[in-house]
Amino acid sequence: MELTLGIPALLFPAISLTMLAYNARYLAIAALIRQLYAQYQERTSTPVAQQIKQLRKRLGIIKAMQASAIISFLLAAVTMFLIYVEMRVLANVIFGVSLVFLMVSLILSLVEVQLSTKALGIQLKDMEK
Repeated sequence: MELTLGIPALLFPAISLTMLAYNARYLAIAALIRQLYAQYQERTSTPVAQQIKQLRKRLGIIKAMQASAIISFLLAAVTMFLIYVEMRVLANVIFGVSLVFLMVSLILSLVEVQLSTKALGIQLKDMEK
C-alpha cells in the first residue's frame, strides 16, 4: 500500500476530537475533585476517601491518554513531512508508530471509563446506605 499525504491527514480530525473529549473528561474530574475536597473538609468518610483514590488513578490515566494522543498527532505530522520530502519507508514506519500510540490512547480511555463507572458505583453504594 502506498502511503499518501491524505492518509495521515485523516488522523488530524480524529485525534483533535479525541483530545477534546479527553480534555472534557479532565475538566469534569477536576470539578469533581474540588467538590470532593469540600466534602472531605466537612467530614472524612470512607466513600470520599475511596473516591479520592479512584480520582488519583483516573488523573494518571487521563494524563497518559492525552500524552499518547499528542504523540500520535505529532507523529502523523512527521509522517506527512516525511512523505513531502519523499522518505517513504521512514514515513510508513512513523505512521505505524502513530497508529500504535492512537490505539494505546483509546485503550487507556476504555480503562478510564471503567474506573469512572466504578467510582459512580461507590457513590451509589454510599447513597443506598
